[in-house]
Amino acid sequence: MRGVSAPPRPPRPAPSSSRGALGAFALAALLALTACSAFSRAVKEGDTASQQQKWAEAEAAYLRALAADPEASEVTVKLREVRRAWSQVVLEEARSVHASGDLDGAMKRLVRALELDAENVAARELLNVTLDERVAVALTALKADKLQEARAELDAVLAVAPDHAGAKKALDAVQVAWAKRWFNTGDGLEKAGKLGNALVAYVRADQERVGATAARERAEAVRQKLRDEVAFLVVATPVEDRAGAPDVAQRLAAGRLAAMLPTHLPLRVVTEAPEGREGVKLDLSLERVLPLKAVEDSQRSHRYLAGKTSVPNPRRAGFETKLLQAERTQEEVDRKQAQAMREYLRLQTELNLLRAGTERCRERERRECLEALKECGEAAREAEKPGTLPGECSPARCASSSCAKEEQALALLMAAVKLKEGSLEAALEKSETQRIEVQRHRDTTFREPVTVEEPMYSDFVYDVQLHRLTVTASVTAVMRDLLKSQVPAPHTDDFSVMHEDMTHKGYDRYGVLADPVQLRNELELRVEVGDKAVSDLARRVKERFDAYRGKRVEDARRGMVRPGAEDVVETAVRALLLTADAPPADVLQPLARARGLNRPETLLGL
Repeated sequence: MRGVSAPPRPPRPAPSSSRGALGAFALAALLALTACSAFSRAVKEGDTASQQQKWAEAEAAYLRALAADPEASEVTVKLREVRRAWSQVVLEEARSVHASGDLDGAMKRLVRALELDAENVAARELLNVTLDERVAVALTALKADKLQEARAELDAVLAVAPDHAGAKKALDAVQVAWAKRWFNTGDGLEKAGKLGNALVAYVRADQERVGATAARERAEAVRQKLRDEVAFLVVATPVEDRAGAPDVAQRLAAGRLAAMLPTHLPLRVVTEAPEGREGVKLDLSLERVLPLKAVEDSQRSHRYLAGKTSVPNPRRAGFETKLLQAERTQEEVDRKQAQAMREYLRLQTELNLLRAGTERCRERERRECLEALKECGEAAREAEKPGTLPGECSPARCASSSCAKEEQALALLMAAVKLKEGSLEAALEKSETQRIEVQRHRDTTFREPVTVEEPMYSDFVYDVQLHRLTVTASVTAVMRDLLKSQVPAPHTDDFSVMHEDMTHKGYDRYGVLADPVQLRNELELRVEVGDKAVSDLARRVKERFDAYRGKRVEDARRGMVRPGAEDVVETAVRALLLTADAPPADVLQPLARARGLNRPETLLGL
């Protein structure tokens, strides 16, 4: 309505994007204010500490300010000034300490002063003087044979100045002195009969300075003595040839057995052994050598192409099957379509009949209503009192619903007809689709040929012969422990080597190429069977050696609670030489740490 003002609208809430932007701006402003306040506070603390000459606190405060604002050039200048002043203070302390004779303390302070101010010329000059003085102290200690003290001084100098020429030269002299000391120690231990400790000392001397002494040559000589001392001896007697096969017996000789054993282990094959040595005595006898030839006849078949033949096309059969299925489906679809058509026509007929009956009922009601109106008019003209409604003018005579049932039935039937019409259209559409599918399968089937050509194969059977050559050697071995008088029972093994080859004639017509027999020579197999026997003997000897060195390793492990003791070193070095192929780390590493070896594997000559 005009003249009435609308109530005021409530304020609209801001969109979510606007609220997010405002929140981000507020957060950024808050962070900026916080950073600004932290920066100002850190600069103020740094200025105060700098005025009070609290250099460490001033440096920390300025570093916090730079963390808040890395591009603050004025803070960078202040930090540089603080460090320069602090460097001068540390330099004065270094001068005082240097005057008292504490070169190590002075050098640490001078290094700190240069870390604070790399352009502090006075600190650098005093540091060079201090380094030269420490080199002089090291040379004095070297002349007094205090090698440990001299080495500590030179290591400290080289840690600060790796290119110091005087320190390098003095370090070379110290290393040579260490090498000579260890060489002399090893020489004394060798003369005392402590070969294990002597070997460690020689290796340490060579480690300190290569070529300064003859430690490497002496170490090799001592190592060889130790290997001879702990060697496991295999006394191989001449092979008894009972089979009259010298070519096979020769493969069982001591030289062949030694070639089969690892050469980097103290494992020796000899013909005689001194008393009291660890090892075994091996008595071998060649019982027999039996060559055996055999020929086995059999048959094989070879398939070849005999020609081509026409066969029904399997692809067409598959297409025909699909076509038949499609036609059967078409018949079912057509049946359902006809049924839907009949239902639709029946309901359409019923609808037409019911529509005609309903029209007749409506016509009858219309006539009755017209008659009622006519009677009402006549009665009104004949009425005695004007304005009165005669009884013939009742509205109920024209408001009768005698056709309501027919109309309701007509509406229901029309809905059913509409539904059947939709079903009929779907059936027609499906029938058309299926008819297209049938035609597609029919075209595919007719394009495929009825028959195709396939290769025709036949099997050709032919005779073959399997030639087999087997050489068997029987070897009896008696392996007796040198430290025991008991003689074990002899052990006889059969070793066989076989070679076989297939042979047959050639038939070019059927594609079978000739294959002549190609058997190996019997002499080759006799040599191979001898090598096989000696390889098995070497394996059994290695098992006895493993048991022997396992005891030595266990003895060495029990002493690792004190790896630097001389007796423990003697036992450990011998155990390591016995396990040169795989030295146990729990023995090698503790020994290396106790004697200061950088490369403990050099003990084994590696």
